[in-house]
Amino acid sequence: MLLIVVGSAVVLAVAYRVYGRILSRLLELDDTRPTPAVEMRDDVDYVPIEPKYLMGQHFSAIAAAGPIVGPILAGVYFGWLPALLWILIGSIFIGGVHDMTTLFASVRHKARSMAEVVKQHMTRRSYLLFLAFVWIALVYILVAFTDVTANSFVGVLTLDNGEEVTGGGIATSSLLYLALPIIMACFLRYTKMSLGVATVIFLPLVGLSIWGGQLIPFDLAQVLDVPDAQAHRVWDVLLLVYCFIASIVPMWLLLQPRGHLGGYFLYVALGGAALGLIFGGHEIKYPSFIGWESAANNFPLFPVLFITIACGACSGFHSIISSGTTSKQLKRESDARSIGYGAMLLEAMVAVVSLACVMILARDSELISASPNFLYAKGIGSFVTVMGISEKLGISFGLMAFTTFVYDTLDVCTRLGRYIIQELTGWQGAKGRWFGTAVTAGAPLLFLLGQPSGGVPAWKEFWGLFGASNQLLAALSLMGVTVWLWRTRRETWVWFVTGIPTVFMYVMSMWALGLNIQAKWASVGADMPWAVGLNLAVTLMLVGLALLMAVEAVRVVASLGGSPPPEPDAVPA
Repeated sequence: MLLIVVGSAVVLAVAYRVYGRILSRLLELDDTRPTPAVEMRDDVDYVPIEPKYLMGQHFSAIAAAGPIVGPILAGVYFGWLPALLWILIGSIFIGGVHDMTTLFASVRHKARSMAEVVKQHMTRRSYLLFLAFVWIALVYILVAFTDVTANSFVGVLTLDNGEEVTGGGIATSSLLYLALPIIMACFLRYTKMSLGVATVIFLPLVGLSIWGGQLIPFDLAQVLDVPDAQAHRVWDVLLLVYCFIASIVPMWLLLQPRGHLGGYFLYVALGGAALGLIFGGHEIKYPSFIGWESAANNFPLFPVLFITIACGACSGFHSIISSGTTSKQLKRESDARSIGYGAMLLEAMVAVVSLACVMILARDSELISASPNFLYAKGIGSFVTVMGISEKLGISFGLMAFTTFVYDTLDVCTRLGRYIIQELTGWQGAKGRWFGTAVTAGAPLLFLLGQPSGGVPAWKEFWGLFGASNQLLAALSLMGVTVWLWRTRRETWVWFVTGIPTVFMYVMSMWALGLNIQAKWASVGADMPWAVGLNLAVTLMLVGLALLMAVEAVRVVASLGGSPPPEPDAVPA
């Protein structure tokens, strides 16, 4: 285990120094050019931030449940070795390239979104197709992450010594955690308290909320006198209500302070787990390779591995963050390497730690069939005992880290979805804000409440679709960057660095969606749950949008001929 963890860290560090430097040189990052954060500074949306602070904010936004759930599922399905190889190779040559180049593309286009980049260098039709695809992908992210988080708030995990970690305790900790950034924001805004002092005060309170949660658990099933399954559904609804509220309140009140606290908390979680893995003397028990098909569900390794592990290897969602908020805060172009490429490699390390939670288990362990959030928390609890922390507190810490990863993504997705609805409808102001938020937060309810009870959990049912749509979004974002680089820097061959990942991710994602359509089509009938039918319809729509986008890209590239056309409005690379 020591060799795996340290070796992975070394590989990622070397990749950052070597390949990250190559990418910087190919993209010709230029610190003499003012970034949009400097040139268009308004101290509201455009604010130049030092990379050490921007890294925490960006990392907490991109690191959600993906680098935890995906590696755990893939490790259980196929063995830990294929999962580890995809995490390392994918993050270095695909995911990191995707994040860095989409961030850079946005910066060179006045911090506009990737959709705007697509619009400028392809066609308006491509722009509308891209927006529609992004919105559907965001809905799938909300479905998967909402349900897997709700799963953390119900049930009980019994330890070997008889102690119990309750989901209600995690719910209490989460509520306390969400209250802290609001209080912190008020102190920062209405007093003269500095950010450094606020961090020193409120970060320990996050730890206190984890400890206190198990003392005063909020057991919704007991409060409502309903089974855990129904309490789970209620938590789904409450989490989406939270998404609605978080999307319309000012960013300074919740999003920014929670991202700041969450970033530090996630660093602590990653560091503590890594130290426990290095010095805990844990042995690898799980098989390194199970087979080319999963024994659990007959999923083929190709392409399922590459869409099961999305975040942690490559994630299209990152392009939305990079071109949505981070590009408006990048102080220097050279910071794109540390923020774009570096944060992706750091997320890969989170995925390695998550995979290690599977590696320490025997194949016949009861935990193998447990929900990934509890499996992850059990692993974290085992890792941190080397530092004298009780396993119960360590598991609570792990579950809280899991929900912290997710919260940032939930409200960011809802806010971004609202922006897209406003863009597509043209409705601005309060009308557009409320309508866009209601549609974006309400759409996941159709999937979650339409899922038949007692069957496969909603998060598990939709994880493959989330992964495929997310990876296809990465392919489409890379496609937009590749077309831009082809038009403006064709002679340098830099477009080749993004072109190869584009093709790979596009093929794997479309292959996976095709398998999903085939499986769902077999269940079509009068007794089919309507949520399954809706799922099939949306999957077909995703495939159609992706095919149309590819056709548009080929048409644009083919129309260029032998030399780039004169474009008075094109921003040079």
